[in-house]
Amino acid sequence: MESEIKKVEAILFTTGRFMEIEEVARLCHIGSLGYVKTTLEELKKNYERKDTALEIQEENGKWKLNIKKEYSYLTTSLLSDSEFDRPTTQTLAIIAYKQPVMQSGIIEIRGNSAYDHIKTLRENKFITSEKKGRTRLLKLTSKFFDYFDVVEEELKDKIESQIPEEIRSAPEELEDRKEAEKEQEDEKL
Repeated sequence: MESEIKKVEAILFTTGRFMEIEEVARLCHIGSLGYVKTTLEELKKNYERKDTALEIQEENGKWKLNIKKEYSYLTTSLLSDSEFDRPTTQTLAIIAYKQPVMQSGIIEIRGNSAYDHIKTLRENKFITSEKKGRTRLLKLTSKFFDYFDVVEEELKDKIESQIPEEIRSAPEELEDRKEAEKEQEDEKL
């Protein structure tokens, strides 16, 4: 079992994201899902016994090697400084808070420079964009949730304090109504 534990640990370290047992088994070339689950549980216990900044996390049947919460403040500035500039990060936060959201609504809130932010976020696979009338519907990807180590159900609560009140309280129906009005105008032409 010792060599399997090391294989599983190497896979979790390399991917840096939540993984299902089936994927871990496939990448480690282990046929038994039950054996992989037992191996993951043993690895988790090993990390709990060690005095380390790392831990094995299990959430909704997915597993990840991650930094313990009490040390995450040390890496926050590294992550935010390395990926995106501040305006792009702010646009991403608004998309995350309101998602799924119309691109036209984001442009209205953030201005025309948000087109570039959205392009960057799509290229980095943090959001998807699908055509919806004259605009696009923006949604977060699994990469977003893995990267920021958050589950969708907890997302709004975690970022609410970072979003200005006027954006939080803006009703989503307003965006939908404006889009419907635009589509009706187009049909008349």
